[in-house]
Amino acid sequence: MSALNLDDFSDLIERPDSGMRRDAEERRQRQTVAPGALGRLDELGEWLSAAQRSVPVKAVTQPRVVVFAGDHGVAALSVSGRPASTAHTLVRAALDGESAGAVLARRAGVGVRVVDAGLDCDPSLLPDEVVRHRVRRGSGRIDVEDALTLDEAEQAVRLGMRIADEEADSGTDLAVLGDLSVGGTTAAATLIAALCGTDASVVTGRGGVRIDDLAWMRKCAAVRDALRRARPVLGDQLQLLAAVGGADLAATTGFLLQSAVRRMPVILDGVVSAACALVGQRAAFRAPDWWLAGQTTNEPGQAKALDRMAMTPLLEQGVTAGGATGALLALPLVQAAAALAAELPETPREQDQDDPRGLLDAT
Repeated sequence: MSALNLDDFSDLIERPDSGMRRDAEERRQRQTVAPGALGRLDELGEWLSAAQRSVPVKAVTQPRVVVFAGDHGVAALSVSGRPASTAHTLVRAALDGESAGAVLARRAGVGVRVVDAGLDCDPSLLPDEVVRHRVRRGSGRIDVEDALTLDEAEQAVRLGMRIADEEADSGTDLAVLGDLSVGGTTAAATLIAALCGTDASVVTGRGGVRIDDLAWMRKCAAVRDALRRARPVLGDQLQLLAAVGGADLAATTGFLLQSAVRRMPVILDGVVSAACALVGQRAAFRAPDWWLAGQTTNEPGQAKALDRMAMTPLLEQGVTAGGATGALLALPLVQAAAALAAELPETPREQDQDDPRGLLDAT
């Protein structure tokens, strides 16, 4: 029996400071650029003030990309545009600076941390700092078996929690979340369908490397079969992750929840992080207040999950490359919102305009 109950996070997570948000809104009313003229940037700046407990908001100076990686046994059914057990090649590209996410991170001057939660490869193929966290080699084929044992699911969630603590302790002030997997969108679609009570075809997309119609039909069938296994354990989020998630998805869920505990904001990337966020919301209803949806991928499962959490993506770019690529596109918007909220001057008070030297106050 697992000693970890994800529902306990509900008591540990507080909402961002509403008083600070009101103060930020009032300050925004006094700034020289008219309120509302900056669109959603106003909302972002106020959200950051609440998260930081700071008015004016502090600049986002230490963002960090955190990517969880894993292979999924369901990929053996040819439901992905990549061969099964090849996620390590995606990780290698990211480490070598050759992935889309790595290019954007380098351009933004942001460090990238890749965590192997469940890759199906020889550990010698990757650096020790990547593979030393591995929970197991590949996750089970969710249409016919559990992705993880319950103990492995707990280990993976605790891994994500530990990574969140390490990042918060090192000064990371905004986490940019990503995933690198083969078969991960199938597991994500299953989680979303289970938690939203919908059919497989409604949430099943074409993945990062777009698949043809036959592969999509196989993917729908895999999600349908996995859903039958998911529904009996819907009341326990850890059992749900064990049944139809995977080591990387469980670790991502733990990371999201512990980031909320530590008051560290997170930008979500695509359908995988949205699915994990949905699991996190089921465990702790206040947790999504700490997360932003970076961009829409046009994956139907992501749209369903974000709608359930009442989250509106910052961008609409349709990026499905993974590795935090979409979330990184949104990072400059968040940084811009912080800069504008902090640095735009306030309009002088009428009294100050009439008496710039403050002589009236002195009498």
